[in-house]
Amino acid sequence: MDRRSFLLGTSTLALSQLLFGCGGNKQTQLKVQLLKGSIPGQVVNQFHKGLQQQVQLKFAPVEQIQGLFQQLQNWQQKPKTTDEQGWRRFIPFRQGQKTADADLVTLGDYWLKAAIEQKLIQPIQEVQGNQLKQWSTLDERWKQLVTRNDQGNLDTQGKVWGAPYRWGSTVIIYNRDKLQKLGWTPKDWSDLWRDGLQQHISLLNQPREVIGLVLKKLGKSYNTENLDQLPGLEKELQTLNQQVKFYSSNNYLEPLIMGDTWLAVGWSSDVLPILGRYPQLGAVIPQSGTAIWADLWVRPAGITTKSTLSDQWIDFCWQPSTAKQISVLTKSNSPISTNLVASDIQEALRSILQSDRQVFDKSEFLLPLPPSAIKQYESLFAKIKV
Repeated sequence: MDRRSFLLGTSTLALSQLLFGCGGNKQTQLKVQLLKGSIPGQVVNQFHKGLQQQVQLKFAPVEQIQGLFQQLQNWQQKPKTTDEQGWRRFIPFRQGQKTADADLVTLGDYWLKAAIEQKLIQPIQEVQGNQLKQWSTLDERWKQLVTRNDQGNLDTQGKVWGAPYRWGSTVIIYNRDKLQKLGWTPKDWSDLWRDGLQQHISLLNQPREVIGLVLKKLGKSYNTENLDQLPGLEKELQTLNQQVKFYSSNNYLEPLIMGDTWLAVGWSSDVLPILGRYPQLGAVIPQSGTAIWADLWVRPAGITTKSTLSDQWIDFCWQPSTAKQISVLTKSNSPISTNLVASDIQEALRSILQSDRQVFDKSEFLLPLPPSAIKQYESLFAKIKV
C-alpha cells in the first residue's frame, strides 16, 4: 500500500534540505532520510540545540514512503555480473554494493515485513536492550508492532526493527452540505450502504482497505486470512460497489470538495491538512474500528558504525513535549501519551486527532498475510469492480 505523503502546514518549517552544523568530514554526523512533512523543522532545531557536542545534522525529505523503500533497496542492490564488469572498466573504484547514505530512514509499518525479509534494514535494538531510554514509555501495542522475527512476522521473542513516531488511520470524510439533505452524518462503516448514496462514494483503490472495511462491518478482522469461509462477504462487496462512483488512492479529495462525490474513504494523512480549509467537509473514525498505520524510524543494513546520535534522536522523538509538537504540527497522532487538550487542536480536526480509546482498541494494523491470502484479496477485489 502506497500511503501518500502530505505537505507541512504553514505553522511548520519547510524541510527541503535541513542542515545544522558545519565543519570537516571528521565532525560527528547524523544523516536522516524522512517522509516529507512528518517532522517539523523546529523539532530538528531543538534537538540540535540540546546536544552537548558539535555535530552535523542532515535531514533529507522524500515525497513518498515508497520512494524511501526503493532507496533502501538501491543501497543493498548488487549489480548484475555483466553490468558490474562493464562499469568497472570505466569506474575502477566501484564496489559490488552501494553504501547506505543515512543512519535512519522513515518507513511505514506496512513495508516493514518486506524490508526485513529483503535484509534492507537491521534491528534498532534487541528486545532486552536498553539503549533506547524511552522504549519503556511505549504502549505494548506499539512494541508488539515492531518486534519481529527474521521473516518479518510478529514475534514477542524477536528483535526491535523500528521506532514508531507518529500514526494515523483510515477515515470517512464527507460533504456536510450534501449529506444534510439526507438528514444524517456517518458514524460507522455500515453507513456506506445507506439509501441515497448510490454513485456518490469514492473508495481507496486498495484490496486490503476496501475488503477490510467490509470485514469490519461484519464483525471480522482486517487481517482475516481465508475469505472463502465468509459466504456473505462477496454480496456485501457487490452491494457496496453499487454505491461507488470511482476507486482512487490519490485523487479522492477534490471531487468531494467540489460536490461531485458526497462521501469518501481516505487516509488521515491526506484528510487532516485540508479539513480546516473547507468547512463543508467533516470526517469521522468509524466506531467499529478502522485500519491504522504508523511511520517508523528504521536503520538501514550496512551501517556498521552505529552512531549514538540516532538513539538520541529516537528518544528525543519519544519525549512527551516533542511527541506533542510532532502530533500538532504534522496533524497526526502520537504513540506517546502527550496529554493533548482540545485547545491544542483546531476544532475541525478534533474528531480525528482526539481518538477514542475504545475505537482505537477495535482498530488494527494491516499485518502481513500469506501469499495465498493476498491472492484471495486481489482476486475478489478485481471481481467486484467489474
